[in-house]
Amino acid sequence: MDPQYPQIAISKEALSQLPIVEYHGEITVVDTIEDAQTALEALEKEAIVGFDTETRPTFTKGRTHTVSLVQISTRERCYLIRLNRLGFFDELRKFMENENVRKIGLSLKDDFFVLHKISEFEPQGFIDLQAFVRDYGITDSSLQKIFAVVFGQRISKAQRLSNWEATELSPAQQLYAAIDAWACLKLYDELTEGRFDPFKSEYIVIPEPEITEEEKTEVPAPKPEKKEAAAPEKKTKMRRKRTTAKTSKKEKE
Repeated sequence: MDPQYPQIAISKEALSQLPIVEYHGEITVVDTIEDAQTALEALEKEAIVGFDTETRPTFTKGRTHTVSLVQISTRERCYLIRLNRLGFFDELRKFMENENVRKIGLSLKDDFFVLHKISEFEPQGFIDLQAFVRDYGITDSSLQKIFAVVFGQRISKAQRLSNWEATELSPAQQLYAAIDAWACLKLYDELTEGRFDPFKSEYIVIPEPEITEEEKTEVPAPKPEKKEAAAPEKKTKMRRKRTTAKTSKKEKE
């Protein structure tokens, strides 16, 4: 982290209050080899793109799924490549190994791990935002929080655990997937072009004062002992015996 910048992080409470981001670009679902070849030809001409993957969630212990979807986004269009139908085809491998196209993603080691279960390839030209944003004082790691810090908008995660191997991807799924890849590119553009000023951020973390070595070793003064209040003395009521004088009849008379 660059020491000249303040530390920046957003709380869950602040995040929940932000408006949902809107996406106005084009979305192309790629589920045939012909469409895939056309898409990759167009993407090879780009200097920089956003990148992400989606995997069908599993709710059974010990069961896993391979990558269902690869999202690659330009500034105007996002391609949703359905790997569960196409497999890891040659044009995609060449693109992943093309160092001339910068590919901006987040937590890329996780993407590479699941993609390598399908096919071996040597990733080239990738930039991971998790490490990149540290140079701007941003300590958050999730795409949702980083985007919120920079743009003041929230990426909805409602579709994250949906079925990415469904026969048809719903409009909501398509929008979610496109935003994730597009957001990576948008963040990189914003930071590299100097439009984000860390010193003007609303989410600067105010550090707690540091404790000096003297304060750490300082023995606290003993607390004064509390004196127990003396028990109140019991007052003994002295009963005065009243002597009733008996007067004889003679005296009364």
